[in-house]
Parts: sequence; C-alpha cells; structure tokens
Amino acid sequence: MSYRLGVDVGGTFTDVLLVDEDSGATWRAKTASTPADQAVGVLTGIGKVCADAGISMREVAQVLHGTTVATNAILEGKGARVGLVTTRGFRQVLQIARSFVPGGLAGWIIWPKPEPLADLEDTVEVEGRVASDGSEVRPLDEAGVRAQLEKLAGRGVQALAVSLVNSFADASHERRIREIAAEVLPGVPVSLSSDVLPELREYERTLTTVANGYVQPQVEKYVRHLSEGLREGGVAGELSILRSDGGLQSADAAVEAPVSMLLSGPAGGVTGAVWVAEQCGHRDLITFDMGGTSTDVALVRDLAPRIGRETKVGDLTVRASSVDVRTVGAGGGSIAHVPELTRALRVGPQSAGADPGPAAYGKGGVEPTVTDANVVLGYLPSDLAGGEITLDVQAARDAVSKVAEAMGLDSPEAAAAGIVDIVNENMLGGLRLVSVQQGFDPRDFALVAFGGAGPLHANALGVLTGAWPVIVPPSPGVLCALGDATTSRRDESARTVLRRFGQLGDGELVQVLRELADDAGQRLAAHGTPREQQTVGYQVDVRYHGQGFEIPVEVDPAWLDGGSPLAELGRAFDAEHDRLFSFLLTVDHELVNARATVTGPRPDVAPVRLESGDGDPKGALVSESPVHVGGERVSASVYDRARLRAGDVVAGPAIVTEMDSTTLVLPGHVATVHASGSLLITPVEG
Repeated sequence: MSYRLGVDVGGTFTDVLLVDEDSGATWRAKTASTPADQAVGVLTGIGKVCADAGISMREVAQVLHGTTVATNAILEGKGARVGLVTTRGFRQVLQIARSFVPGGLAGWIIWPKPEPLADLEDTVEVEGRVASDGSEVRPLDEAGVRAQLEKLAGRGVQALAVSLVNSFADASHERRIREIAAEVLPGVPVSLSSDVLPELREYERTLTTVANGYVQPQVEKYVRHLSEGLREGGVAGELSILRSDGGLQSADAAVEAPVSMLLSGPAGGVTGAVWVAEQCGHRDLITFDMGGTSTDVALVRDLAPRIGRETKVGDLTVRASSVDVRTVGAGGGSIAHVPELTRALRVGPQSAGADPGPAAYGKGGVEPTVTDANVVLGYLPSDLAGGEITLDVQAARDAVSKVAEAMGLDSPEAAAAGIVDIVNENMLGGLRLVSVQQGFDPRDFALVAFGGAGPLHANALGVLTGAWPVIVPPSPGVLCALGDATTSRRDESARTVLRRFGQLGDGELVQVLRELADDAGQRLAAHGTPREQQTVGYQVDVRYHGQGFEIPVEVDPAWLDGGSPLAELGRAFDAEHDRLFSFLLTVDHELVNARATVTGPRPDVAPVRLESGDGDPKGALVSESPVHVGGERVSASVYDRARLRAGDVVAGPAIVTEMDSTTLVLPGHVATVHASGSLLITPVEG
C-alpha cells in the first residue's frame, strides 16, 4: 500500500489527512495549532492520524504540506534582518516605492506607510552597471563590494538580498557578489533578484527579493525542524511544500525561494475544492474557505484556478505567481463588538484565535465570537472535532448577551442572529471581489464551502450570491490538507522580453517560450519528475504599446506548433482587455514578460463512492434540535453525515454533523448526497 499525507496549518487548527492511494480511503485528524512552533502541532497530528489508520509512520511515502510560516513572518514582523545590495544611486529604492496609497479619497491622511523590510541603514550601494540589453556599462568594483559587505557583517544582518539595475538582462554582477558574500558573510543566505524575479521594474524586483530574504531563515529553520521530526518518527518519505500557485515543490526548493509560498496555506484549499467539484461534475466554481481566523475566497473556471502575478500579504505586495485568493478578516473566532461612539454592531477583524478561543471552548475566552453566536442559535452541536472539544453553551450565551445588552436587544438569540448576518455580509464582500469585480456573475458558478466554519454559513452565502449548488465536500474542515495531498509538483521560469509584436517574429516567441520550459523542466526533473511525465503551460504579460500596465494572457501550446502565435495572442489579449475595461486600442501590442510553468502528473488517488440509498435519510437521523432561523424558533433534524448514503435528500431546516465540521441546511432548501460524498445544497423548486 502507498500512503500520502496532506498537512495544513491554520491559525486555529492543524489538519492532517492520510490517503490510501490504492483504495481512496482517508483518515483525518484535527489538532490545535501551536503558533510558537508549528512543527509541534504537525507532528502531533501525523502521529494521531497514523495511529487511527493502524499504520506506522514508516509506511508514509510522501508528506505534502501547506504552511503559513512565511505568511506569519510577514504579518507579525518577525522576519530576519536583511542587508540589501543595490546599484549606486538606487539605495532608496524601497523608500521611494510606488506612488500608490490604498483607501479612498484622502486616505493618505491616515495611512501609516509600512516600514521597508530592509532598513536604509542596512542598504549599501556598489559600483557597476548593466544596460537593459545586457551589455556592461561599467564593470563591477569588487573591492568596493567587499568593503560594503564587511559593513553589513558588522551590523549583524541575518540574510542578504542583492538587486542590481537591469540584472534581469545579465546576472553576472549579482552572481559575483554572491561569491564574495560567501567569503565575507559565511552562513548568511543570499537572495539574488535575477533568481527570485528575473523581470524588469527595479522596485518590484527588489521588494520581492528582500521579502525572500526576510522570511528565508525562519522558513529554513521550520523546514529543517519538521524534516528532523519526521525522520525521528520513522517517516521515510520525502517532504514537499505547497507553492502559492497551488503546485508542489521540494523542501529544498522551498527554502531557496520561500517567497513562492507566501500563500501556501490558502492555495491548498483551492486545489482541494477543484478536486471535489470535478467529482461532482462541476467545472466552474467559487471557493469559500472559512476557518477560525479568516475566510479565503477564489474563483475557478474550467477547473483551472485563476493565477495572479501578485501575492499580497498584509501591506506587502510582491511579484510572485499565486492563486488569486482574497482574504477577509471573518472567521469562527471573529469577535463581535459594539463601539461606544456608533453603537453599531461590528464583527472582526480581531479574532479569539486558538487560545483562548471562543467563549464556548471553555478555555478562558469571554469575548462574543461568531462561533458563540452559532452555538446560541442552535446551529452547532455540543461536541466538535469528534468529541475532542466540548462546547460550553452557557458561556456562549453569556458572551453574546453582552452584545444584546449593548444594543438594547431583548435576547441573546437576536444578537446572535445579527452577528451571523453581519459576518455573512462581510464574506459576501470577499466573494464579490473575485466574481463581480472581475467581470463574472456568481450565478454562473457553484459555491464550494469548506473550512471548519464554512458549511455553517454556506447555505446563507448561496442565498446572497445566487451561486448554486452549494457544495459541501466530505471532511470540509480538512479539505486544505486534501488539496495538499492531491496536487502536483510544479516549477516556473520567467524572462523579460519587452518587444512590440511588430518587432517580434513568431519563431522568436516560440524559441523564448521553449527555452523557459526547458529550464523549468530540468529543475523539476532534478527533483524526481521525469521529463516524459511533465506538462507545460505558458503565460505572457501583454499590453498596448504605451500603456503602463500589462495583462497576463494564457498561451495555448497548440499555437506554438504552427500558424501565427502572435496573432492568436493579440486576439486573446484584446478579448481579455475588452472584458476587463470595455474598450480596445488600435496601437501595436507589446510583449513584456514570458513565463513557462512545468507541472508533474497529478497523483492517482482513487475517489470514494458511497453506497446508494433510496433518497430517505432517516437511517442517519440522530435527533431533533431547536434552532433559531429568521427570528423564529423551529425544530431542525440532526443527521450523522457518516451514515448518509448516495442519493439521500436532507430537507431543511437540518443540521448535518461530522468529525471536523457542521453543515446547516436552511428552510426552503435541500441537501442531496452525491455519490462522491459531497452535499449539494439547492433551493426547493417552486
């Protein structure tokens, strides 16, 4: 037997999913996250799930891991002290930045400008210059480089970033600086912009390279610690880390380029949602991942997640490929409060997290949270995570009662309903960011809801968006871990071209893309994926000549085998530009950057098939329980999801319970059990 292990670390829980590749059987474990050292929670969860499956850790062939270590280092400001080497005259590149201020009109008045990840005092200039065509204007002053690096050594920098002007065209100066740094700063990791982001635009390239160095020591420490723990536990299989774009990379590659894993955690959920939707026969979907701290949403067309060229974490935006995930500060642990000034109910973005957690967890939390509101309304049973957590209903009522008193409401149920309505509207805003704002009608998509809290709010979000069916996958609380376990290895190469179509021949375009694919393919082969098992995808950034921004366009590999790829590319760009902005220009197109992404085969994990039922779910009925819906107290049927069969139809109001999550079916809706195990929630016709 061959086992794959998917591991996802969230802000509140660590999820582990063990998959038997031969039968498709799965075992799952959910343990509390350990923010001080995530590896502790991961190793605890792995030990627990292997014990449940009755196997030793030696039988695990692969550990596939989505992690927030790099993300948290950025958000918490706990990265390394980075020294930055720039070309003379560009020392303040991070301070000058771009003249863009987030927020509405006059937002700059109250916007605190974030501090650069590399201090000005830790930034040095070196003499030497390369032109944009790659020719050397001035040779590198190696003696000056050595003197500047010795200054940084005296300041105690923990990582070094090297970003020279036009190094995307010729990286020889940067590589020589790395050689000198190995002598002057032994043991200090070095990030070169020509490796991290070989594209034009000095600021974006420098920022991304510095961010890579900022998180690198922490990522390396975590990966090494986890690898050692796995070896000590007897796991012989390799450790792979999920990239922000949903692909896998080796642990060594993750340490070399940790900026590629800033959205590693959320990307796993999108990958898992695609897997589940495909089993249900749906190819267009919006993913809705609601955890304890935040909610992540993304849009998928034809089973392909939208991949963006920017990764945003907090105030930091770097140039790295990632699944286009938008995050809203709304989760099960989001705290509800009533400001004295406005007396209007607010929910989040502050979260009770894992410790102390919601009041209902009985771990000392006293603030009212979304989870407490769901407990008060009767939507959550008293046991969570298979009995690992017992909810304190009275503590939840006491916490929510504080909101009721502050707002002058006559019952905690009324306050709880308000909390749930507001958090649903907050999440609707995130769903609109990836759909309506991008020119897509959510009514044309299915809504895949997962995460520990997602299925509780899924039906309501379906009503608000009009996206049907709402798909609740099996084990929704550990779907991110499933995504980690069912994704493929991936690598990417990029290059700046900057040529107008009129100056670029079809053959030259094909040659550039083929060279990039060969480069990425060689690296993937070196990490164990043979060339014959690799699939290549191409993407280019195109703009109208004279525009200051570009749009990524997918290149159909068939265009490269004959015909006129530039003409096809121009038509594809015009169609996307028209969809986004509703106008076209008559000037020539310009190719800015080209990329090739090489992907290994998707693991052959057998899907689970439920036994067929007769449509009546009475065999799974556990009890009847009072719930508050629409201001009324009604009786809801409570079902054990493990006993539901394919074809069973659960009519709302109903609650479907399982080890890691709870699904709420509202009145006027039904949940049909698909053969793959997912619940498909739809409105009752008529």
